[in-house]
Amino acid sequence: MESSPDNSHETMTLPETLPSSQESAHIFLIGLLMGTADGIPGVSGGTIALLTGIYERLLAAIAAVTPSLVGNGVRAVSPLHGGISPAQIARVFDEVDGWFLLTLLGGISTAIILVGQAVEWANEHTPVLLFGVFFGFIGASAVILLRAAAIRTLPEVVAAIVGTVAAFVISGQSQALLETGSFPVLFVAGAIVISAMILPGLSGSLLLVILGQYTYMYTKLGDFLDGIGTAVTTGSLDTLVNASDEVAIFIFGGLVGLLSVARIIRRALDAYHEITYAFLISLVLGALRAPVTTLNSAEYSVTWNVSTIQTFAMTALTGALIVFILDWYAVDIDLEAI
Repeated sequence: MESSPDNSHETMTLPETLPSSQESAHIFLIGLLMGTADGIPGVSGGTIALLTGIYERLLAAIAAVTPSLVGNGVRAVSPLHGGISPAQIARVFDEVDGWFLLTLLGGISTAIILVGQAVEWANEHTPVLLFGVFFGFIGASAVILLRAAAIRTLPEVVAAIVGTVAAFVISGQSQALLETGSFPVLFVAGAIVISAMILPGLSGSLLLVILGQYTYMYTKLGDFLDGIGTAVTTGSLDTLVNASDEVAIFIFGGLVGLLSVARIIRRALDAYHEITYAFLISLVLGALRAPVTTLNSAEYSVTWNVSTIQTFAMTALTGALIVFILDWYAVDIDLEAI
């Protein structure tokens, strides 16, 4: 957001820009909802932002984070260039709607950590139930999004086919083509996933499933949190250091994605809205292969018998019903307004 041309920023301090506790609690709660959605394949945190009325504010805040403004912020906190400037720090913070972003990020991070603990447990003890629910989430989301998109023209149909085929192929070959946990893959995954998180209808976690990094990243996040606990209680940093590399690379990729991939997607939506969105949401349809492929991988080696298929089908149906119920009570997504 643009700062005013008056001199009010000259004496501004960060405490003076603090929002009310009621507003902060409201934004934090929305962050919890977005983080929960972002942690589940097939459900979009961007959709939550749209439904709760903060989507435009979120886009404006992210768009304000430019390299030049980051440079101004670094100079403001540096002892060089005239020393640390509290007024300049407050001005930069205000331009990016800093308190809003920090509060929202706090809610998102808290929810992702909580969801991650549940996913890590389910992945270890009941993987068929876990990925069955994910299959239902993804399938129901695909139906809802394709209905909302109303693909009509030939370019939109071609884009949808390309997106579906791309997601289907990558979902089936990610284990062979992408080295799980490699730094380049984690960096690219972070950049793509953070971009998907701010787009209504497209789930960042879904893209992690397509890329074969979903359970791996949640395992690493759990190791990282365990490392923090160990460092606090025993003073040993070994566990924390061993788990921090992957998490740091993923987060760095996300930051780069906010300044690059997210803007590219936004420009594509501005220039070719229907075609771009047809491609993006068709990824959800193609990703239906991902949960099944994951269960067939060497890590799980699930035997598909009558009992297993019934369990998978029932949990998939449950997941689909949850998404359809949420969609029933939510307002319709206006893709033309995105």
